[in-house]
Amino acid sequence: MLTISQLAAYAGVTVRAVRHYHQVGLLPEPARDHSGYRTYGAADVVRLIRIRTLAEAGVPLARVQELLDASPSEFGAAVDQIDAELRAKVRELQEHRRRIAQLAAGDTLAVPAEVVTYLDRLRGAGVSTAMVEGERDAWILMAARWPEQIPEFMAEKNAQLDDPRTLRLYLLIDELNEAGLDDERLGAVADLMVEMNEESARRGDLDRQDGALGDDAFVALLDAFATSAHPMVERLQELMAERGWTGWIKMERA
Repeated sequence: MLTISQLAAYAGVTVRAVRHYHQVGLLPEPARDHSGYRTYGAADVVRLIRIRTLAEAGVPLARVQELLDASPSEFGAAVDQIDAELRAKVRELQEHRRRIAQLAAGDTLAVPAEVVTYLDRLRGAGVSTAMVEGERDAWILMAARWPEQIPEFMAEKNAQLDDPRTLRLYLLIDELNEAGLDDERLGAVADLMVEMNEESARRGDLDRQDGALGDDAFVALLDAFATSAHPMVERLQELMAERGWTGWIKMERA
């Protein structure tokens, strides 16, 4: 007869594992002998090896008892089911790995793929990291509020970026971020924004914008976010107001 330590050694498990299998009911716990010790036989070694083999194959302990007691046909069906569950789990883990790898770039956190592509365009055009990160954070908010409209928004943003004046606007703001507030250059930025807004108004873009951004409270939140990001935004809004325009995220004629 075997002690628990010998049983564990022959089956290739730890004594702690044997005790756990006793606790969950997979391995019957023998009565103590006259010396007060539990002793085991060959059948216990065989059962414990079968338990270990199933567990190492990925069978959940909650299913091990079922397989130990199953007929050959029942065993095959149960194994097929467990295999399907494990394959599904593998696919889920692979998807987690794919998303974790994407997160290494930083921009993919909480923004749709269309936004990531747009941010990559900005970065490739020479827009500063600080500006790109500010855009990313604003689009996190936009995607949270209007997820279904993101493809339309990004199509419009990409079309705007095809206009050289849009990139010039980004780069001018970048220069001001580095040099500090300068009313003369801020005025040039405001003039450029007015010029582009006037064209957008003639095309009807601003009317479509009003329909797309219908949540005034959320637009106000976005404006406050932009203003808190840099004092330049507040000063630009003042200069835009002097030129007959109000707002920031949603520009409108005063």
